[in-house]
Amino acid sequence: MSTARADTFGTGTLSRAAALIHTLVTVEALLLLTAAPGLAGLLLLAPDPANLPLAALCLLPLGPSASAALHALHHRGRDLTDLHPARAFLRGWRLNALPVLRLWAPLLAWLTVIAFTLTHFSATGLPGWWAALLTLIGTGSLLWGAHALVLTALFTFRTRDTARLATYFLLRHPRATLGALSLLILTAAGTALLTEALPALLAAPLLLSLLHSGRPVIAETQKDFTA
Repeated sequence: MSTARADTFGTGTLSRAAALIHTLVTVEALLLLTAAPGLAGLLLLAPDPANLPLAALCLLPLGPSASAALHALHHRGRDLTDLHPARAFLRGWRLNALPVLRLWAPLLAWLTVIAFTLTHFSATGLPGWWAALLTLIGTGSLLWGAHALVLTALFTFRTRDTARLATYFLLRHPRATLGALSLLILTAAGTALLTEALPALLAAPLLLSLLHSGRPVIAETQKDFTA
């Protein structure tokens, strides 16, 4: 009897739930800690369109932190007796920080250009439909970035290959893309209605949801694009 209990300890429903909560809390804390310099800078910036380039700089540390969080959540243990989320997070940060920045920095620069243009749209003299087009391009860029972030966090590809795969998966797996879009809309709505700190406070659950919606992307990448 004692042997059976020992074999099942840490694998039951309550234990798995406790393991998930422990992992989410640990990953959330480490994400906020590693991204803290940039997040603190964001809090000090006034909500002025002129500060958009500075806001982009402040968001640079968030890329490696989010990638490390995705890595840790993907490799999370289900057994309460064998949890190492902090170790997995730090390993993901060490492996993926530079690869992520090669994609994250250009994406932030591109989104900054779009946001700056939209906030000064009346001065551009462009027809109104350009604003809708720029909004659509910006949204597509964010969804591309979500796929690229997952791919960089879990696989080792050259930067241009990751960029191409992220573009390919945008239409290849519409459910995964729509899942990322729903998270984007949910985050934007929560930020507008509740608090600007909401994305940071719920980063770990949001990234876990991104992993869940991106399972077809992950599965096809493992099957067709890795040795």
